[in-house]
Amino acid sequence: MTASPARAQRFREFKMPDVGEGLTEAEILKWYVQPGDTVADGQVVCEVETAKAAVELPIPYDGVVHELNFGEGVTVDVGTVIISVDTDPGAGPAAAPAADAPQQPAPSAEEDAEPQGRQAVLVGYGAAPSSTKRRARKQPAVPAQPEAAGAALQAELNGRAAPAPAVTPVPVPAAPPAAPAAGAVSTAGRPLAKPPVRKLAKDLGIDLATIAPTGPDGIITREDVHAAAAPAAAASAAAAPAPVAVAPAAVPAGGGERRVPVKGVRKATAQAMVASAFTAPHVTEFITVDVTRTMKLVQELKQDPDMAGLRVNPLLLVAKAFLVALRRHPEVNAAWDEVNQEIVYKDDVNLGIAAATPRGLIVPNIKDAGSKTLPELAAELGDLVATARDGKTSPAAMSGGTVTVTNVGVFGVDTGTPILNPGESAILAFGAVKLQPWVHKGKVKARQVTTLALSFDHRLIDGELGSKLLADVAAVLERPKRLITWG
Repeated sequence: MTASPARAQRFREFKMPDVGEGLTEAEILKWYVQPGDTVADGQVVCEVETAKAAVELPIPYDGVVHELNFGEGVTVDVGTVIISVDTDPGAGPAAAPAADAPQQPAPSAEEDAEPQGRQAVLVGYGAAPSSTKRRARKQPAVPAQPEAAGAALQAELNGRAAPAPAVTPVPVPAAPPAAPAAGAVSTAGRPLAKPPVRKLAKDLGIDLATIAPTGPDGIITREDVHAAAAPAAAASAAAAPAPVAVAPAAVPAGGGERRVPVKGVRKATAQAMVASAFTAPHVTEFITVDVTRTMKLVQELKQDPDMAGLRVNPLLLVAKAFLVALRRHPEVNAAWDEVNQEIVYKDDVNLGIAAATPRGLIVPNIKDAGSKTLPELAAELGDLVATARDGKTSPAAMSGGTVTVTNVGVFGVDTGTPILNPGESAILAFGAVKLQPWVHKGKVKARQVTTLALSFDHRLIDGELGSKLLADVAAVLERPKRLITWG
């Protein structure tokens, strides 16, 4: 029996919000509630991880948790219902509306799940929509038997499964056609699946036409694809490596292997690095510099009352030296617009700091870092690193960067050839500071020395400009009083 509109409205469904910035899915890291728990409007019910950050999701209404649709560790597409809440538990037992029940003239699922028709996003709710309202979807008329194939095709074009044709008695043929293979779907139209699911099937080498859909309206889900991939992966394990990401958790394999799905921050980093390396023509230059005076300044600043309570380290002065050099060469702070074939020069330097976190490498940035005083820069740098390590960096903090600093020296590495963060013009690698023999004032002495490496987009920055920028960074670190005279 179809649930009444009143009953349907009683059970509110909360969907995975639109995470924005082109992201289409998120992994459920932790549930803070269980079925039967009472929740209030604005209460955090779970933590999810996108390809950029971990974010807590608040529920937008009061009630009692009716059902959690997915467990922890499951990756869910945006727009998929993840939790349902009974908003009127005092009314007594009631069955939640069936997922496949015919739609009533009651408010749509989107209106039920989101207050005042607004779309849920990771931070609160978006602006209220215009006065234009969506028309209620009408049930298609049941086609006659001869028009079944045409109805299936039209239904596919409309983005939904074809209605079942009316059954008309027909004579039983003497030799009936062969039955479709087990798990096969109707060949009357293309199998129904969302774009991320189609991509997953393509990556795993699975033919969607061989999968029996379990989603509403005959839609193939991610779980359907994973279920189909599991037997195929087991059958081919001895002959070739199995496709990556066949399960939501690490999958042990024979021969001393351990396979881990590529997802979250690792997946986003891999995609970004490939796109950057094969899009922007990289040039990397190196310079070795005596930073003895800079290291002494670091120790002095740690005792300075104006820097009390702030984290003072060599990276802070490297970042400041980079900003001073960029002020002398502002044309470096730019981006390449491939679509419009333009160079976009930026007024503000949004300084990215590459941060190694338990979830992988992320690059949040300090907005308008060039205008910050040294204490302000130290405070923001400390907050940025702490937030990143706690996994609480917001997507907004990782967008809009123009240049980046990466400190590979903390791992004992002399230097490297860093890859640009996508959309940025340059990245400076700061190597380990080591005591080395160095010619100082005509004599060989033990000095503290480091190597800097600057990678830049050669479409934007010529060799001369890149060389001048790197030389200026080194000059400031060699004689840090230039922070004053040049800054």
